[in-house]
Amino acid sequence: MTKRALAAGAAACAVALVVSHFRSTAYNNYVLLANAWLHGRAWIDWPGQYIDALLYHGRYYVIEAPMPAVLLLPWVAAAGVHANQTLLAVVLCGVAVGAAWSIGERLGVRPRDLALLCAFLLAGTDLLWCAMLGDVWFVAHVSAACFTFLALAELVHGRRGWLVALWGACAAASRFSLVLALPVYAALLWSGVPRFRRYAGFCAVVLCAVALSIWYNEVRWGTALDIGYTTWFHQDAAGAPSGSPFRLSYLPYELWSFFVQVPSFAAIAPFVVPSFSGVALTWTSPALLLALWARRPQPLVASMWVAAFLTAAPSFLYYVNGFAQFGMRHALDFEPFLFVLMLAAAQPGLATIWRVLVGWSVSVGAWGCWYWNVFVRPGY
Repeated sequence: MTKRALAAGAAACAVALVVSHFRSTAYNNYVLLANAWLHGRAWIDWPGQYIDALLYHGRYYVIEAPMPAVLLLPWVAAAGVHANQTLLAVVLCGVAVGAAWSIGERLGVRPRDLALLCAFLLAGTDLLWCAMLGDVWFVAHVSAACFTFLALAELVHGRRGWLVALWGACAAASRFSLVLALPVYAALLWSGVPRFRRYAGFCAVVLCAVALSIWYNEVRWGTALDIGYTTWFHQDAAGAPSGSPFRLSYLPYELWSFFVQVPSFAAIAPFVVPSFSGVALTWTSPALLLALWARRPQPLVASMWVAAFLTAAPSFLYYVNGFAQFGMRHALDFEPFLFVLMLAAAQPGLATIWRVLVGWSVSVGAWGCWYWNVFVRPGY
């Protein structure tokens, strides 16, 4: 990374740390999971109902993708279950913004426009909101976004196949939907002048990641497939006793969530009250529309649209929209690809309308962080 990219990442990390109020989340499932690993087991010591964990054959298991627990291992080894999971989210947030800045530099975006767009990435999406809380579900989103940006930065810089695969695998091990981006990365590596060594390194890392995933599933569930989310769906009051948590029948609800859902309004402060189940991207992140104006480089633009649609698909077919959130946190699965498209569209310079929409998005995101700190998580 260049000095400016490092500075952007450090600034984002500092902002997230201040907005977090230096909290340490109580929903520290990944700390509990890392601690369990260090004691030679896959199941956690379950402290109570506030920790989402799947009861399976008499023991409690964390069903979320495990990458944040991997990152926490050294800290948990030193501090035990008192390790601060939120601080991990804050650091990953800064790395994500730094990598995004690096991509913008490579695409030739002017520094002042790049600063605006990175401010949008931080506060105009749910990245800052997720990082400031650091709960199990939220740190997973930040981790997935971080490693996705690192993979994309490598694709536009060094194009080392093994490293693209490593970052992509880490993203998929943070949020499972990001596994759908791996074929897009492979296609981008193969485009232009294919180098078999580069491709071989990519495939080798992916195969290692698949082997580790199968092993982890065998340890937890006794099968090569990950049955955690499906089993949770069968036990969840919002789910169903049989079938898959991904169904076409959930699409209308998700479309409403992502594009229609509005906050409520009150006659007293704070006057605007976001729903506990979120606010649609239409109102929180309208600057994402800039992605529609991306034209070149054509292979990158086409690939980012494919990756965005592939990684968005699971969220649009899932039985819940994320529930407790400001904005739409599941959008962080596909927003890194839309952000690269925004960077591509900004190469000639940002028109006034986009500056206004970026300003709106950042203001709404900052307000959402303030609202949660004051009304939802006060003093915590």
